[in-house]
Amino acid sequence: MTIGILREPEGENRVSALPEIVAQFIKLKAHVLVEQSAGARAFASDADYISVGAQVADRNQVISTSDMLLSINQPTEQLSNKMLLGVYQPLFNYQQIAQWAKAGNAVFSIDIIPRTTRAQAMDVLSSQANIAGYKAVLLAAASYSRYFPMFMTAAGSIAPAKMLILGAGVAGLQAIATAKRLGAVVEVFDTRPAVKEEVQSLGAKFVEVEGAADASQAGGYAVEQSEEYKQRQQQRIAESVAKADIIITTAQIPGKKAPILLTDAMVQSMRNGSVIIDLAAATGGNTNFTKNNESVMVGGVQIIGNSNLASTMPSDASKMYGKNILNFLKLIINAEGQIHFNFEDDLVKETCVAHDGQVSNERVKQLLA
Repeated sequence: MTIGILREPEGENRVSALPEIVAQFIKLKAHVLVEQSAGARAFASDADYISVGAQVADRNQVISTSDMLLSINQPTEQLSNKMLLGVYQPLFNYQQIAQWAKAGNAVFSIDIIPRTTRAQAMDVLSSQANIAGYKAVLLAAASYSRYFPMFMTAAGSIAPAKMLILGAGVAGLQAIATAKRLGAVVEVFDTRPAVKEEVQSLGAKFVEVEGAADASQAGGYAVEQSEEYKQRQQQRIAESVAKADIIITTAQIPGKKAPILLTDAMVQSMRNGSVIIDLAAATGGNTNFTKNNESVMVGGVQIIGNSNLASTMPSDASKMYGKNILNFLKLIINAEGQIHFNFEDDLVKETCVAHDGQVSNERVKQLLA
């Protein structure tokens, strides 16, 4: 079996596997082809890949020769009879999944793997969100016009920055930890009461709103809330927003537009010089003003939309992503180094979105219907 690693498009600095992970692929008895300069933006040279036993080739050769293609983003070529593995957002890009299925491709979208204990080592959303939460706070600190920590100086006292984090998933929890290390005072809102203890253990205050929909059966993903709850939620959030200097928003729902958590009035209630970092920008953002990969000013408030902060730390992001992929490949590569799909395994079944010429994921089927 031949695994091909493609170079990502401009603007994406990560690579599906660094040389250290490619060495592990080879131990699984796979032959590895790497597109020229695929790892360059993650500071891995072609020579590094060759040194661990991979072969470097141009893109056409990698695509034509490989049985399996690894790419974080969707390849733009017309592909047929390949196995594709990456982060393809099938609940948004379901038409593309249908086209790939029709062309005979077996497609695995690792971003919809069930978020269970056994899947933690393969959960790319969590590994990349950890980086996003960390970088969101650093980006906020660089954009904010004041200090984060409290200072007592001969020139007077500096009050600590007040940060509000909307969403206490992996990104939110890492943002809390990073913001606290920098000396900010942190409040956190999440629809899941179960995360309250984690938030408080990191030194932040948890903003509670009663009546949230139960997310325990949603496989670790967020769920849609009732209108009554949303009204209470907005009222409670508005109180915290008016006091906040910095807000980091992380709320996304798979297959749906990101919910608007910060209304126009809330944004306009913030003081001049405040900063909002919107990590849900790729799916519309948590404000009406958010633009993906752009920074906009609304009055005196800066809103920075960025859903791919992991790409700004390509070395560690690629390292963690590649390890996630390696752990998943161990489920579908047998002892002889051949691809074997065990659809009795729920991780394999749920991650597979196209197989045998058909769309195989039930949620994608419903969207197509």
